[in-house]
Amino acid sequence: MIPTSFPPAPEIARLTARALLEVEAVHFNAREPFTLASGLPSPTYIDCRKLISFPRIRATLMDFLAVTVMRDAGFEAFTNVAGGETAGIPFAALIAERLSLPMTYVRKKPKGYGRNARIEGVMGTGDRVLLVEDLTTDGGSKLSFVDAIRETGATCAHTAVVFSYGIFPETEQTLGDHGVALHALCTWWDVLAEARAQSSFDAETLEGVEAFLNDPRAWQAARKG
Repeated sequence: MIPTSFPPAPEIARLTARALLEVEAVHFNAREPFTLASGLPSPTYIDCRKLISFPRIRATLMDFLAVTVMRDAGFEAFTNVAGGETAGIPFAALIAERLSLPMTYVRKKPKGYGRNARIEGVMGTGDRVLLVEDLTTDGGSKLSFVDAIRETGATCAHTAVVFSYGIFPETEQTLGDHGVALHALCTWWDVLAEARAQSSFDAETLEGVEAFLNDPRAWQAARKG
């Protein structure tokens, strides 16, 4: 069934944040920061992949994401839904089912044998593709996927994620300069607010996380190395 009526965006953001906290996808530790893929420290870490193991939450959030995309981009905006390897693949399949659209996925790089393809499934000239992933930090990792989609002759002007960091001002500009609009259910600010409302972490931890969110680059520079 195609979802058409759901709560307004602020309530969707709150419920998404609550779901992420409930499945323990959110990790805060200001005293012993996590190391991100970039090599930089962070007091926050999120694992959206855990969501696929919780059917009720998974179904609710995918309904939220489908209706968010239709509200923001249009009911007939897309002809194809593509997942980014690997975390985006299950979410893309679930969104494609809800929107009654073909599903494809995009490899990070050609597989190195056979057709040496980056796109798996059927995609081509004239397709209007929605790129689906689990999350975005600064938007940069999406660009390679978008370029691979466009090389087929398809267009890709939108990407949808469950979670956007929401703390790097360059994110939407990076995507916008590439002709891509971002659609996300919630950000770190939503998670922090819900964590405070639920007392999910102690006050000192939440204060440390807020300091990071207010100026992440300075926070990381002070602790790098």
